[in-house]
Amino acid sequence: MPISSRMLLVLLVPCGTALAAGEDPSITFFRDLAETRNYTLGRPVSPRPTPDGSAVIFLRGGPRDPVLRLYELDVASGGERELITPAQILGGAEEVLSPEEKAHRERTRNSLRGFTDFDLSKDGSRLLVTLSGRLYVVSRADRRVVALPGEDWIAPHFSPDGAFVAAVHSGELHVIDLATLKVRALTTGASAGVSHGVAEFVAQEEMERDDGYWWSPDSLWIAYQETDESAVEPRYIADPLHPEAPPRKYAYPHAGSANARVRLGVVSRNGGATRWIPWDADKYPYLTRVEWREAGAPLTLVVEDRRQQDERVLAGDPETSTTRELLGETDPAWVNLVEPKIPRWLKGGRQFLWTTERRGFWQLELHDASGALVRLLTPPGLGYRELVGTDEAAGFVYVLGSADPTETQLWRFPVAGGAGQQLTAAPGAHHAVLSEDGRTIIHTFSLLDGTFGVEVLSGAGARRASLTSLAEAPKAVPRVELVRTRGERSYNAALLRPSGYHQGEKYPVILSVYGGPQTTFVTASARAYFIDQWMADQGYVVARLDGRGTTLRGHDWQRLMRGNFIDLVLHDQVEGLHALGVQYQEMDLTRVGIAGWSFGGYLSAMATIRRPDIFKAGVAGAPVVTWENYDTFYTERYMGLPQENPAGYRASSVLTYASELSRPLLIIHGLADDNVYFQHSLQLADTLFLAGRTYEFMPMLGTHMAGADSSVVRLREEQRTMEFLNRTLRTGFSR
Repeated sequence: MPISSRMLLVLLVPCGTALAAGEDPSITFFRDLAETRNYTLGRPVSPRPTPDGSAVIFLRGGPRDPVLRLYELDVASGGERELITPAQILGGAEEVLSPEEKAHRERTRNSLRGFTDFDLSKDGSRLLVTLSGRLYVVSRADRRVVALPGEDWIAPHFSPDGAFVAAVHSGELHVIDLATLKVRALTTGASAGVSHGVAEFVAQEEMERDDGYWWSPDSLWIAYQETDESAVEPRYIADPLHPEAPPRKYAYPHAGSANARVRLGVVSRNGGATRWIPWDADKYPYLTRVEWREAGAPLTLVVEDRRQQDERVLAGDPETSTTRELLGETDPAWVNLVEPKIPRWLKGGRQFLWTTERRGFWQLELHDASGALVRLLTPPGLGYRELVGTDEAAGFVYVLGSADPTETQLWRFPVAGGAGQQLTAAPGAHHAVLSEDGRTIIHTFSLLDGTFGVEVLSGAGARRASLTSLAEAPKAVPRVELVRTRGERSYNAALLRPSGYHQGEKYPVILSVYGGPQTTFVTASARAYFIDQWMADQGYVVARLDGRGTTLRGHDWQRLMRGNFIDLVLHDQVEGLHALGVQYQEMDLTRVGIAGWSFGGYLSAMATIRRPDIFKAGVAGAPVVTWENYDTFYTERYMGLPQENPAGYRASSVLTYASELSRPLLIIHGLADDNVYFQHSLQLADTLFLAGRTYEFMPMLGTHMAGADSSVVRLREEQRTMEFLNRTLRTGFSR
């Protein structure tokens, strides 16, 4: 999925550059943001309760140090201890990442270092970590570290019984026996176009499915994905600083072209023949979810058709190599993919949880083993977001949801049916992780007042302990005002004013945009607006708007943009901006700039070209310019196939209107971007050049996370953006 520029800052790697004497305060402010990653470095990362809830395992770096170390919190005492550091394992050597690991981190938008993830054994006694492609098992009791054989491993996981580790090397699935440290290859036949146990590009980038294999509950079998990318059109990215090095090849399925062919097999952990799980892959080529963790429950698949209008949940039987259908979802526009935790089988495999939009809003349902609906568990007005987990002994299911799309709150509902209980209330973004026994909640919150924290709660919501954050406290929290526009339609919006704001004065406006159909950009977390506040403090009112096509306002609100990415989206941004201008007289709508990244970059380019009456300048970061050149799973869900909707693709292409550019436009793009390829901005630049239109172009080293390896690079990028906006919007401006 394309990402927002405001998401990018948290991915920076600080370079430790000292502040220059007499440095401009706005630069100092942003440098602090970059080097602390929006004041997130030093926070607990990926906190996970042990199965019995007695301890919490988490990662943490320093206030300006992105190297993550492994820690443990004892819930009863509140005491923390460091389990192990990367330096202890590497002995001072530099961490080295394989191309596969680099690609995985790009897909997950992760530029932290050290232990970026860990796996916890089901009994909670051991941890599995990766460094420089090597695997290490850490004993919690005595902190003893065992190095596993082999190198360049990716995607490692314990078996449920904790006796084995599975991982992928060179496109083949392997198992390591932890008692003997012997390695066994379970698959063969990998090649440049075929791999085993690895999720394909669109699964990682668009489906939120990182895994390509799944252990059976009894640890005797592994289901794995075979991926054949031989028919996928290859793309190549060269390192412009090293023209002597050959370009790297990527299998990138663009809209209307061939996808990877995927099938699912089951193999014994001791090796042997694979048992293939059949389904009509010609009709349902996308394997979107696989669930196989509960004893007594079947291996469960979720598959979709190419147009993503038909989704089926299948129960697979490896012994007979058959599948049976449990339920289906259809939609004439598109079926939104269920969250990664769904479907979720309850103990014994007699019932499972499912989510659906078929009644107009996301709801959580309980189904029996045949697939029949047992009952609804959440009401339509909840604003359901995602499943946290279940406490089956007490009979509760925990979910995130809020009737207000800008907030996320924690709730629990009886599995037997009935009214829910809201466990959090403060305006903001609340998230949670539930222990295996369902009695311990790890609660993370980022609130509208700027408060952030991670705490341990009981199942009823009572506070038991908190995790220590070493993050620096921001010198000032963004002063964001959340509003609803007035008019024919009401849009959620956010406004930020400069620190020296004077009532009665007029200020130029920057519309900060994303606008894509998978993201809500207006949120009740003040810390999501640091860059917006930085821009505002330079003499602007900065605004965000969520129009039709965005999530969390119901099925119909989102589906209205089907078949055309721009007309409705741009209309709503303009309509919402006008409504804000009426409500807030300090907004000078004769001087409006627009800026965004990825889908937001696309929207910025389109707005600058098509609505010069509104937007006097635009900044387009990594814009998708021609949707035929973006990936299949994302693009075709909303647009259909280009062969079937040529008019929609033409109307949604920036190139269709590029010759009409009459306002200043700054294009920024990373040369090694393997999500929105640099091709997009080159196409736009070439079309503008041939049409005799003036534009500014800033190519950057790096990927879609442009500037991810240097806070100085990110600072200079944002400085360049503000210099451009100041030059184009503030000419002749005086208080």
